[in-house]
Amino acid sequence: MAEKEHLIVGISGASGVVYGIRLLELLRDLPVETHLVMTRPAELVLATESDLAPKDVRALADVTHPIGNIGAVISSGSFRTKGMVVAPCSMKSLAEIATGMGSTLLARAADVTLKERRRLVLIVRETPLHSGHLRNMLNVSDMGAVIAPPVPAFYAKPESLNQMVDHTLGRILDLFGLESGTAQRWGEDKSDVVSGADQDMGVVYDHRHT
Repeated sequence: MAEKEHLIVGISGASGVVYGIRLLELLRDLPVETHLVMTRPAELVLATESDLAPKDVRALADVTHPIGNIGAVISSGSFRTKGMVVAPCSMKSLAEIATGMGSTLLARAADVTLKERRRLVLIVRETPLHSGHLRNMLNVSDMGAVIAPPVPAFYAKPESLNQMVDHTLGRILDLFGLESGTAQRWGEDKSDVVSGADQDMGVVYDHRHT
């Protein structure tokens, strides 16, 4: 059997930790080995937006790496991966990636992904945006990253927050050539879509952040 390809998942301290959690859940059924790195602010957000503990999120990944372990395999370009998703991506993490500051393993792994010309997708979560945020987005885009804010697709007529999350992540996984079955495609019947609304997503949403 062919060895599974590696995909790095970063979770930073922006609101929207559900995107990282649900992404890991979807990837468990796909032919990839997930490597997770979470920032400490992400763990604080997790406590606010979910009933899960950090250990529960780490259990969803195949391999986990401490944020301070700059010597982890994902910090080296010789470690082959399909790329990396930062879900969600805070403005602090965006700024570190945009300036090449590898002060954390998440930022270093993202920088390695860019230098190796692999796919880096940043699910940026902030609004409104000032010019500094926009310049950082332009910088990372110029370096080859994909900026993918979690904008809901209303043509899919979502009936729940779960369906919005799943559609967004289905489109994110499209960028890596991975099919999750959760994105309703233009012209498709909605009944063909597998939705987190019908599954135990393991996430309890805090209505203050929806």
